[in-house]
Amino acid sequence: MAEALQTFNVFRGDRNGGREVSYQVPIVPGMVVLDAMHYVQAHLAGDLAVRWNCKAAKCGSCSAEINGVPKLMCKTRLDDYVGQEIHVGPMRTFPLLKDLVTDVSWNYRVNEQIAPFTPSPEETGPFIMYAEDVERLYEPRKCIECFLCQDVCHVLRNHNEKNQYFGPRFMVRYQYLAMHPKDSLDRRAAIKDKAGIGLCNITKCCQEVCPEHIHITDNSIIPLKERVADEYFDPVRYVARKLGRSRGRSQESADPVTTERETDAGSHGTHGGERAAG
Repeated sequence: MAEALQTFNVFRGDRNGGREVSYQVPIVPGMVVLDAMHYVQAHLAGDLAVRWNCKAAKCGSCSAEINGVPKLMCKTRLDDYVGQEIHVGPMRTFPLLKDLVTDVSWNYRVNEQIAPFTPSPEETGPFIMYAEDVERLYEPRKCIECFLCQDVCHVLRNHNEKNQYFGPRFMVRYQYLAMHPKDSLDRRAAIKDKAGIGLCNITKCCQEVCPEHIHITDNSIIPLKERVADEYFDPVRYVARKLGRSRGRSQESADPVTTERETDAGSHGTHGGERAAG
């Protein structure tokens, strides 16, 4: 019986340019795209750069674009593409290093600008919280930082507004902090001015690609927008601020973003990590 083969068109290149190269890979039941890339590395192109780690959809390392859609290679089954050629490329929002590996370090620099969880100095643990408050915090903590939501976000991908908008991953982080009953900081000014939440127009594309099925738009971005709107666009609160009403809480700094603008973010790219062969 003839061996079943699948055609993979894999992007090969670096910052100076590149192109797709076709590889024929024998397939077996249950195979995922990452398995195919490992076969290419082992038998056809040993210098192919691929980032991966756990192969269990928990580390977020093997992010790529499969037929133009941001996905985890370890979670993308070949039986979803029966009768089709498969195109595998790097995440396009981030600068390309080599082949399927991109430089995602901008995300970590953004994370450094967010004030960490800050309980009140008067709090002497252990914390006592209502069950519903605890349950609200479970979903944002599921994020594996694959940055697929950042890759698909049109504000970052198409408009390269990395100096204006933190992106959906960090709206999820802000959701966790802003809704934590024991966090003492008022983060609304930072969410509005520093994180740039107003640039999101709620297309839900980030929510659609999340491998952890986090409701980024519904449970993170929209509630944060509502909090910002209540504080800054409610006429009663506006008058109260003008009259010098105290907020009563310390605020996270809302100083403008200082990370550099990514001038080559429109080029092909992928995610840096523990296993970058080649």
